[in-house]
Amino acid sequence: MKRRQILGFLGIAVAGLLLAIGLPLVTPSSVVAQSSTNITVSAASSLKDALEEIKPLYQQSKSNINISYNFGASGALQQQIEQGAPADIFISAGQKQVDALEQKGLLLPGSRTNLANNSLVLIVAQDVVGISSFSNLISSRINKIAIGEPRSVPAGQYGEEVLKNLKLYDQLKSKFVFGNNVRQVLAAVESGNAQAGIVYATDAKTSNKVKVVVTADEKLHSPIVYPVVVIKSSKNISAAKQFVQFLSGSQAKTVLRKYGFIV
Repeated sequence: MKRRQILGFLGIAVAGLLLAIGLPLVTPSSVVAQSSTNITVSAASSLKDALEEIKPLYQQSKSNINISYNFGASGALQQQIEQGAPADIFISAGQKQVDALEQKGLLLPGSRTNLANNSLVLIVAQDVVGISSFSNLISSRINKIAIGEPRSVPAGQYGEEVLKNLKLYDQLKSKFVFGNNVRQVLAAVESGNAQAGIVYATDAKTSNKVKVVVTADEKLHSPIVYPVVVIKSSKNISAAKQFVQFLSGSQAKTVLRKYGFIV
């Protein structure tokens, strides 16, 4: 009994000392409150501005969730995931990349959903005149056309489909300047390194240095869909699912519409 009393007294004394010198008491509940979960989202470059704006909106109610973005070409991100790079969520600008991961059993079953759609546009620098259609790209005044690398950049794949369906591809392919992602294509036109480029409508909307001259007929290319999935190897599946669910909600949709996405 005396031993218990002594131990109790010592405990009270230690607590009092900690409070006296300003150190907080550590309790199991405070440890839980301070812990945080990290989620890595590998996403297509064209989503950068929208996702960066969505992040703080999500963290208003989920302050213990830290979201890290890894932006790049969808094909390159697909390869990273196949090679074991850490990722909890993948948002692609094309279905082909997600299909490939699904066939290899790398996705969490039932987690796939479509986030948004987009459209494809032909852009030129603000001071370029006389270009109002894809067929005008044949002009000798246009010697460089920026386009995403079709094997890894979905925007490049869609652009290639448009030009082939319009019977223009063979006449124009010698003018192509390839970008590793759609933002590089936009930057090439902005800087004057290319007189024209093929990008998403959402990318064109972010720049005041380019103008859209025509939107590609959606019948000329595969549907531009942004699938979002949870990676099977994620160590934070529950948190990843919650963020994916938030992306389908009204707050996230408002941001996506703001940047020109179709939801």
